[in-house]
Amino acid sequence: MKAAVIVFPGSNCDRDLAVALEMVGFEVSKIWHKDSELEKEIDLVAIPGGFSFGDYLRVGAIAANSPICKSIISHAERGGYIVGICNGFQILTETGLLPGALLRNSGLKYICKTVDLNVETANSIFTNKYNPSNVIRLPIAHHDGNYNADVSDIETMRDQDLIAFTYCDNPNGSIENIAGILSSNRRVLGMMPHPERASEKAHGNLDGVVFFKGLVESVSTA
Repeated sequence: MKAAVIVFPGSNCDRDLAVALEMVGFEVSKIWHKDSELEKEIDLVAIPGGFSFGDYLRVGAIAANSPICKSIISHAERGGYIVGICNGFQILTETGLLPGALLRNSGLKYICKTVDLNVETANSIFTNKYNPSNVIRLPIAHHDGNYNADVSDIETMRDQDLIAFTYCDNPNGSIENIAGILSSNRRVLGMMPHPERASEKAHGNLDGVVFFKGLVESVSTA
């Protein structure tokens, strides 16, 4: 299975994400944001966390206009799999691949800690190794993680089971406690918490390993 990790100026979780993907069996290549094409036969596009372009404009907005994003959108339109984590989630909303927007945390402060999450659905390649009743622990590290969307978008997500994760104790003001959402075809996931930071014993937490193992197994049989 082949995965492409997209690197922007200011990405700081690209290596962590690549290592986590390699640990479960993905062959990983890093793609610079100025490249205009993804490599052939890419199964998964992974957009890491960080501060793309310093987040000097609206977070993720500049990155969403990078040359590689046209190929990422085409990948999604072909039914390809995409995961965006933290800043990657912000970029996915800015490209229009996911609805809504990530706003400044309600407390107006940067938050870096491990949080409890409810797994809301197991019906996706990203969450199929969890049970909907599971509570997992993953780190967060963001200043703009307050997810917001139109009422109609929220109703659609509820009706179509597109909310992937919610916070047990909302740290940032996100509507409906949302921590991660799926696209309508369930092949694109955006999430603020970092599973790649909970994927080795040295991290003190292995709840993220389940995420990556389910991902590689599902993609290999898709």
